[in-house]
Amino acid sequence: MDRKTPKIPDELAPEILEIASRYYSESQNSYSLAELQDAGAEVQIPPEFIEKALQDVQAKKQQEQQQQQQSQERRKTVQWIAAGVAVILSLWGIAAYNGLTSRAQNVEARWAQVENQLQRRADLIPNLVTVARSQATAEQELIEELERSRQAYLQAASIEEQQAAIAEVEAAIGQFQEAIARNPELQTSQAFQNLSHEIAGTENRIAVERMRYNQAVQAYNRSLNQFPQSFIANLASLDEKPYFEAQTTEVPDVDAIN
Repeated sequence: MDRKTPKIPDELAPEILEIASRYYSESQNSYSLAELQDAGAEVQIPPEFIEKALQDVQAKKQQEQQQQQQSQERRKTVQWIAAGVAVILSLWGIAAYNGLTSRAQNVEARWAQVENQLQRRADLIPNLVTVARSQATAEQELIEELERSRQAYLQAASIEEQQAAIAEVEAAIGQFQEAIARNPELQTSQAFQNLSHEIAGTENRIAVERMRYNQAVQAYNRSLNQFPQSFIANLASLDEKPYFEAQTTEVPDVDAIN
């Protein structure tokens, strides 16, 4: 049984013919050394010069290939260096960002400690109101001011609003203490003495935590404005933190309190 010749699909025929034509053209455009020597003899070129010219051309081609290979290797080296620099910059950027966010978190943690003490002081106001109401001579306006300042602090949302409310609380407590100073009988009451101790201790703790918070803010803001951290801060839209400005209380010695 005769084997049938396999048929070539129509869609492959043009491509096959094109490649075959290229191969044929390349074969026609190449010469052997003997052919070159024969061609040189026709123009009276000795065979040894043809052979030497062939060696020179081959050496030149080899040199060009080596140069091309070296150029490719240099490009690869540059690409590897660029990739390494990009990795280093990325790692540095991540480290810088993590450092800034860590300082920002420290600021928030310090502010939380300030808030704890501010809340403690706000919680003392109802007791102050109770003491004030126990006196027949107590001014209703003083009691309302204490209650209003506490409510303003509890409703404050931002640090700026809290600081404004804190000033009102301090003013209300100051007015209360002035009123007490005009009442010798109330100064001797045990309730008032206990409140006085609690208020004084709370004020000291607020001053200490405020100082620690401001130190954390200072460190964070300084890092935020130093190059190259400032570049990362701009990319990450990190803003400076506000300081907690003191109203009336002096900052005590931290070592003495601790």
